Amino acid sequence: MKHHIHEGERPAPVSFRTENYDAGGVFEMRRQPWGKVGYAVRGVMEATVEGRRFLCPPHYATWIPADALHCCHNRQNVQFVSVYIEREICADMPERPCTLAVSPLVKAILADFAARNIKVPKTEADIRLALVLVDQLRQAPRRDTYLPVSDDELLRPIIEALQGTPGDRRSLAEWARCLGTTERTLSRRFHSSLGISFNEWRQRLKLVASLSMLENDKPVQEIADDLGYGSPSAFIAMFKRQTGVSPTHLSRDNA
Repeated sequence: MKHHIHEGERPAPVSFRTENYDAGGVFEMRRQPWGKVGYAVRGVMEATVEGRRFLCPPHYATWIPADALHCCHNRQNVQFVSVYIEREICADMPERPCTLAVSPLVKAILADFAARNIKVPKTEADIRLALVLVDQLRQAPRRDTYLPVSDDELLRPIIEALQGTPGDRRSLAEWARCLGTTERTLSRRFHSSLGISFNEWRQRLKLVASLSMLENDKPVQEIADDLGYGSPSAFIAMFKRQTGVSPTHLSRDNA
């Protein structure tokens, strides 16, 4: 059962909220007169901003400009950080919603504020730290979206099934047979609706899933098995291609 979550008025110039939300949480559709950066420490939050859908997995944040119509929900348990930024400070942030790569420094500042339960920085030192955070967010690598999703009637069953079981190894041809269509049709739909191929989309999904597992200290062998890889080395190779680091290195960094 879904439960609705309401956000109260947020003070300026910068404020923070770190919460654990049970699966099925819904933030109702709204516009707000400030910018917002949403970042999942664990789990994945889904956001719809001006009709476009985004995923907020660990290591990637969603930027929501001031006055953008948006809502969020989470299918699984999630620890989620929201950063609210006064409109005037958002001047150099993107005009459109997008995905931001979250650097170790951004994560460390957010973790520090959360550990000290700082929702509104008040001391001179904390205000300076908050402004450093905003500056880092301005400089963060921007992507239109990391893992696009779609409501396309043919793609939805595939997307939802793979989100639930990322290790599903069915080929696009097998999905086509299941859905009573052709591989070529599905391939065209992936490119037209999502902008990437089925194989690329599935690989990104596996990376997103693996990040959550690594955050929860799951062994690489188990992650490889869960994601349908024949060996841990195959999973590690994929992870390195996508992130530039080994998943074992990431696990040590998060320890």
